[in-house]
Amino acid sequence: MSDHLIHAYQSLPVSFDRGDGIYLWDKAGKQYLDALCGISVTSLGHNYPAVTEAIQQQAETLLHTSNIYTIEWQHKLADLICELSSMDRVFFGNSGAEANEAAIKLARLYGNNQKISDPQIVVMEHSFHGRTMATLSATGSRKVQAGFEPLVSGFVRAPYNDIESIEAIAANNRKVVALMVEPIQGEGGIIIPDTGYLKSLRQICDRNNWLLMLDEIQTGMGRSGRMFAFQHENIVPDVMTLAKALGNGVPIGACVARGKAAELFHPGNHGSTFGGNPLACRVGYTVLDSMVKNDIAGNAERRGEQLVAALKNGLADIGVVEQIRHLGLLVGIELKRDCKALVSEALQQGLLLNVTADRVIRLLPPLIIDQQQTDELADQLIRCIKDFTQP
Repeated sequence: MSDHLIHAYQSLPVSFDRGDGIYLWDKAGKQYLDALCGISVTSLGHNYPAVTEAIQQQAETLLHTSNIYTIEWQHKLADLICELSSMDRVFFGNSGAEANEAAIKLARLYGNNQKISDPQIVVMEHSFHGRTMATLSATGSRKVQAGFEPLVSGFVRAPYNDIESIEAIAANNRKVVALMVEPIQGEGGIIIPDTGYLKSLRQICDRNNWLLMLDEIQTGMGRSGRMFAFQHENIVPDVMTLAKALGNGVPIGACVARGKAAELFHPGNHGSTFGGNPLACRVGYTVLDSMVKNDIAGNAERRGEQLVAALKNGLADIGVVEQIRHLGLLVGIELKRDCKALVSEALQQGLLLNVTADRVIRLLPPLIIDQQQTDELADQLIRCIKDFTQP
């Protein structure tokens, strides 16, 4: 392997040669069950026929012209996103971090337009919003921020799933203009808030004229059992950010806005050289259209229930599991001990997974997984956890 890469990652000692559906194969031909999806990216699995066809056809036609010109696939994808989300307008970038940067800029512009000096955004402890300077400043993790000081100012921190703390901020801080939150904290350990949490945040934002901004980069696109996680609580945010599964591996991010937030950006306020190029937007449209036509969110809900039931049954007798949390196919298995080493052991057994918050096994399998494959995943993982935790 090359020694010329900057050491930004601790990559595992495996390189994949091809993928199909929920499986990957390394160069030696060994098969792996992919229960990580490139961190919630390849939700339609690997080599999904409609996506492959869209990439091939667009690559043969046109890749890039820039946003100086009209891009038809942008309009088609924006129309579909807005139809499914009940929102109004979309800005396309290349990643989740870029989508969140756009959301932060919208909030600041919103505040400055109201003559609020030093507009502030409420963000949550243990959140993750990206690694650009603004998004890592918004992130609630010292591990992500350490060494990159001074951080970008303008963020007010609150405990997650704590409405009283938000009410206190609203009563005492007149510079707040927006609240940015993940419907479920992914990197924070698959932390699922109480029922009604998002609805209460919506009410607080409405009373105080704040923008409610939801980071759905990991929870959106069907993963929670609904197309967007906010739909579980029958609310609509002012701003929503998407990425990851929107392109099924092709880089794309989207900042979606509604109402007053949708009218803030004007030409010259924001932009992206590659954002919304014909290839990315055609793929995004194909992914979203395929998810709707094949009830991918519904499958995520059913397979999530099946998977968690099997895990609870299979792990009930070992006493090392603290809690199993899930919504759809966003699954966290919290152990009573550090389990970061489980990632390498699972890899040896042909299972790809992730550990976050030191002791939470994070499962993000493809949303196309079927009933038999779900049983296969549960059986593999139960064996893996038992091997790891028992002498």
